[in-house]
Amino acid sequence: MSKSFTLRLTLVIILIGLFSAAATAQTYNPFNQRDDQYRLLGLKRAKEAFEVARTEYDRQKKLFEKELITQAQLDRARMIFSDAEVNYQQSLLAVLFEKQYISVFSAIKYHSEDGTRHVRLTLANTSGGTEEFRKLINIDDELFRTLQPDVINNVYASLLNDDNAVIGQPYECKISMLRYGEPQTVDFTLLQDVDAATIFLVYGNGSQRSIKIFLQKDATVDMVAVQSEQFSQEVDLGNSAYYDLTLELFSGVSNTYSLEVVNLPRQISRVFKSASRQVSLRQVKFNESSRTKQAVLEITLPDRAGSEVLMDESVPFYVLAIPNQRKAEIPDLHTKTWTETELNELEIGFVRLELLPRGKGKLAVRAPQLFHSMLAGETAEITMELINEGSRRLDYIEIKADPPLNWTKSISPTIVPALDIGEEKKIVLAFTPPEDIAVGKYEVRIETSGLTNGQPVTGSDKIATIEIRAGSNIVGTALVVLFIIVIVGGVITYGIRLSRR
Repeated sequence: MSKSFTLRLTLVIILIGLFSAAATAQTYNPFNQRDDQYRLLGLKRAKEAFEVARTEYDRQKKLFEKELITQAQLDRARMIFSDAEVNYQQSLLAVLFEKQYISVFSAIKYHSEDGTRHVRLTLANTSGGTEEFRKLINIDDELFRTLQPDVINNVYASLLNDDNAVIGQPYECKISMLRYGEPQTVDFTLLQDVDAATIFLVYGNGSQRSIKIFLQKDATVDMVAVQSEQFSQEVDLGNSAYYDLTLELFSGVSNTYSLEVVNLPRQISRVFKSASRQVSLRQVKFNESSRTKQAVLEITLPDRAGSEVLMDESVPFYVLAIPNQRKAEIPDLHTKTWTETELNELEIGFVRLELLPRGKGKLAVRAPQLFHSMLAGETAEITMELINEGSRRLDYIEIKADPPLNWTKSISPTIVPALDIGEEKKIVLAFTPPEDIAVGKYEVRIETSGLTNGQPVTGSDKIATIEIRAGSNIVGTALVVLFIIVIVGGVITYGIRLSRR
């Protein structure tokens, strides 16, 4: 090989190296400040720079394999390619995260069998535009598919009230992957009963969204949930009990419901009233702005117990809310005793209530004679009768008397241990005045009290009047009579004498 050929070859290699360095330098595309503002345009620029750098790197590798460039030149091309690739990936991720969006497809409030309220929340990845986005920037490579642009990872959802307090259980629900076109449903137990709630979402790289929505009704359910806080009450015979009812619509089918009572004995009257207890009602109607109604069930017991109403025995019964159009489907509503299982099979709203009839003793006091007239030193006896005119036994009946000062009293018996329904008991009271009692009228107050079912009961107070009369003087009376006789005799004698003259 001649010296001139060697010189020419060396010159060609130098020129190729200089050209390669210049071409490599041209593929480097530094970050533009406005790429953060216009991320899609920045992604286009980064993609073009990445493709140029990759093409140049492939060409440099071929030249290196032919020993036309040095290792340093190849390393420089690899570094530029790596920078362009990282820049492209960052731009792509920035655009993908910016386009992520989650929509609330539905939030349905429903009533479970155990009485708790739930919200069935359905979320969807509506970032959309994946195909349009791909066509717009002409991306169809492995990197784009690896980044899964149609998937939102780590979605956290919570239910909040107006005070931003969490009211759903679990407090925070996680969806690991939410894929485009594949909505997912999560279920929350409501810790606070509300008709509207705020759904708070955190997803992707920390994006947040908060939306307040009105909870929907379940279009597949036709029922009203019935609840009562006073579900078990004790009522005295002859009195009434009031059950406050809360009716909440969970139906997407009907809006008018009839209220019925089953399993309650016929001797017990019942009537539904408005919350103010002023208007009787039989049906309730809901609208979109009012899905909760208040009502009152008034139960009145008879004055006496009977075969169907037994004392101190619980009477369970049910309040039903039946869609009007379904009443004809239940012809034997009031002619049979319903079980909870049978009511569940009807798929209607109901609540179990309980009534415990209680009797109440009524203490009547009768006294045939409450006025006595006597002389000093005598004792006045008053007979009284205690009668239980109520519907429950009376216990520990005590009789008290309040005579004037220095009088003595005697009550037999002082305490009556028990008095059954309709039973009578005679009481004798004796009152003795002091020896130096003055003539006049004196009053004695008589009180009676007892217990019925541990509760105090009193009889009517009685006031007895005792008159103390003055004692008669026999000697004085005899002298007066003798004096009258003498006068009368003298008058007669004088008259006879006058007549003889």
